[in-house]
Amino acid sequence: MGNLDIALKNAMSIDGAIGVALVDYTSGMTLGVAGGNGEVDLTVAAAGNTDVVRAKLRTIEMLNLNDEIEDILITLGSQYHLIRPLSNRTGKGLFLYLMVSKSRANLAMARHQLRAIEESLEL
Repeated sequence: MGNLDIALKNAMSIDGAIGVALVDYTSGMTLGVAGGNGEVDLTVAAAGNTDVVRAKLRTIEMLNLNDEIEDILITLGSQYHLIRPLSNRTGKGLFLYLMVSKSRANLAMARHQLRAIEESLEL
């Protein structure tokens, strides 16, 4: 899990990062977490977002789209929540969940950096 620790640490270096987690969307279990604050329980937030990922995957299937989710963006009043399903063979069923401060983050850069972290993650 050394690679996971490095990936989570790299995600926390993204400008405005509040917290990050690697989550199994089939079970809702959090496999790794970094950051967070006293206001948000990252484990609960990450597990809750498994429903978002599952719903979108079902919708893609029902529409017979031959496509995959690159990322999902949830915009709150003061935060962006990025969900990035892992696309490599060993990461099937997992997603990275990143919370960033809206006032401090550059959304385009956060998406770009999270994609690079996902591509370098080996499980």
